[in-house]
Amino acid sequence: MPGPLPDTRPQRVLAASNFVNAVGSGLFLTAGVLYFTQAVRLPAATVGFGLGVAGLFSLVVGIAVGHLADRRGARGVLVSTLAVQALATAAFVLADGFWPFVLSVSAATGAKAAGLAARAPLIRHHGGERPQEFRARLRAVTNVGISFGALLAGWAVQVGTPGAYQVLVAGNALAFAASAAVLLLLPPVAPAPVARGPRWIALRDRPHLALTALDGVMAIQFKVLTVAIPLWLVGSTAAPHWLVSGTMLANTVLVVGLQVRASRGVDSPRAGGRAYRRAGAAFLVSCALVPLSAGTPVAVAVVLLLTAVVVHTVGELWHAAGGFEVSYALAPPRATGQYLGVFGLGAGLSESLGPGLLIALCIGWGRPGWFAVEALFALTGLLAPLAVRRAEEDRQSPRSEMTPGTRAPSRATVPSRQPAPTTNPPSDQPPVSGARPSSAPSS
Repeated sequence: MPGPLPDTRPQRVLAASNFVNAVGSGLFLTAGVLYFTQAVRLPAATVGFGLGVAGLFSLVVGIAVGHLADRRGARGVLVSTLAVQALATAAFVLADGFWPFVLSVSAATGAKAAGLAARAPLIRHHGGERPQEFRARLRAVTNVGISFGALLAGWAVQVGTPGAYQVLVAGNALAFAASAAVLLLLPPVAPAPVARGPRWIALRDRPHLALTALDGVMAIQFKVLTVAIPLWLVGSTAAPHWLVSGTMLANTVLVVGLQVRASRGVDSPRAGGRAYRRAGAAFLVSCALVPLSAGTPVAVAVVLLLTAVVVHTVGELWHAAGGFEVSYALAPPRATGQYLGVFGLGAGLSESLGPGLLIALCIGWGRPGWFAVEALFALTGLLAPLAVRRAEEDRQSPRSEMTPGTRAPSRATVPSRQPAPTTNPPSDQPPVSGARPSSAPSS
């Protein structure tokens, strides 16, 4: 994969759909909370609680819909999730109280998580010999789309009227509907016959669950840029407040330009484990630099914060590359949707719990809290290669052919380093994180 552009027509269709979807996501990520607090006039605490409920709901939905995509065909399921996301987003204009807000935002968030799981079999099928690299390209496309959405959202925030915010919501819903329409140009992928054995094999796969947990802890890093650093910059440093946007712009530009390159050397599960370890080391350095900016002159604070963001982004690139590799390479092709749905549990939990944890440690506790966070990331990076090795050994063990509770029989026939097949997979599965915005994770 020599360049950043997709190679085949199906890949271009997936990339185009992903871009349009990301524009809508950028609108909401930038101004969604402001819509509910400024236009709908819901208390900030109520909005935070509702988003937390929606995040927890999305954890369950992702697994179930990923399994459905394996069994019924991924394209149709993904189109359906985008249609639900469009309708739920449009319903935001009717969310004039707590329960309408919770129901609509839960439906939208659940549909988003379901779509990520349903998209995985399509990426594996159309991604060529290295779907992990194609997934890295899609992440770069996602960040470009989010940037466009953020620029459009800036108009609504600047105008600040309920009408402007409602235009933003309408644009968000239209983006998701357009993303679904583009996907109809994609050839459908027929599901494989149902294999014998336990249905929910990903939930029985203990090594895979351990990797999911470690990735979830590492995924808290996405919230460092969108929660911890902005609050620290505004409340504890002399840096100008516009630097919050500057840090996000720097992160986005680096992700768009370097994500594909960062993923090229991560071509096996063991390499993915080492990428996690490097990411943990980068986050250790970046989280050590941020608290040093407190009490310094403006120029010094700006340099320290921008340096921390650049180092953090390098770690983010390695984290994403490692996650792409292990999530696809260690998933049986017949269960790609299910496995990716389970793997998304970690990022989902970090989405729900990460902001509160970072605020409590980095903002409430101050400098010692930043040191605790950097130690958490470094330790997670050290443990990841061990967990990857354990997962590989479990896949290759003869026991996996005889122990349904540990592994489905067909898994042992797929070598861990073998490129993902380019023909229709038999059907089952596991940022990302993604995304984000560079804080999404993303995606």
